[in-house]
Amino acid sequence: MDQLGRTVELVRDTVGPELVGVYLHGSAVLGGLAPASDLDVLAVTRRSLKDDQRRSLVEGLLEISGLTSVVRPVELTVVVQSEVRPWRFPPTVDLLYGEWLRAEYEEGKIPQPGPVPDLALVITMALAGDRPLTGPRPAEVLAPVPHGDLVRASVAGIPELLAELDGDTRNVLLTLPRIWTTLATGEIKTKDAAAAWALAQLPPRHRPVLEHARNLYLTCHYQDETWSDELRSQVRPHVEVVLARIDGLRRGPE
Repeated sequence: MDQLGRTVELVRDTVGPELVGVYLHGSAVLGGLAPASDLDVLAVTRRSLKDDQRRSLVEGLLEISGLTSVVRPVELTVVVQSEVRPWRFPPTVDLLYGEWLRAEYEEGKIPQPGPVPDLALVITMALAGDRPLTGPRPAEVLAPVPHGDLVRASVAGIPELLAELDGDTRNVLLTLPRIWTTLATGEIKTKDAAAAWALAQLPPRHRPVLEHARNLYLTCHYQDETWSDELRSQVRPHVEVVLARIDGLRRGPE
């Protein structure tokens, strides 16, 4: 069984009859998986998970998910249906698993419910993708997210994102154009499509680092990427330009 099938089986076996549905979102529904793309999965439940269920999901995902040439990272978001339908902001996530949290999970941390603005983007992608892995179609389960909340969610994570610029350069450089594109067009695009859109808007001198990040995304895994000193020196000036464009859209016309 593939990773996606194993993930759905894990969720179904753990949650049982309280499971409403499981839905694919992210790159897999927006335009296709790149070499290092996550398998993004949203699970909707009727009630909050118990601690033993949380532990079972984390332990199972530690075995299923990974960051190698043959194992993709799995990002699982679990939400209680009544927390997102009717929609309200900020939304509450019941459980979140991602590889960036692996060290905490391996030390025994059990994820608990909490507000996650980014869930607005997850739900929007799940609705647009319309890819139920089990259960009814997402439009029967989830409420649409207003554009204003989509914008709020897009910009809410920028400070945390910038804190990771040195250690996760590729991902940060590709996520900022997705935010810019979402604010400008109202659409959530794949990272490579958002980067292509942003490249057309940028002055030539600020394009090389984003072109490099986009090429890495399309062609290689994280452990295989390289950055020259020259490109590294251009990262922060590039980011400042993109942030200024995002800020201009947030402020609107003077």
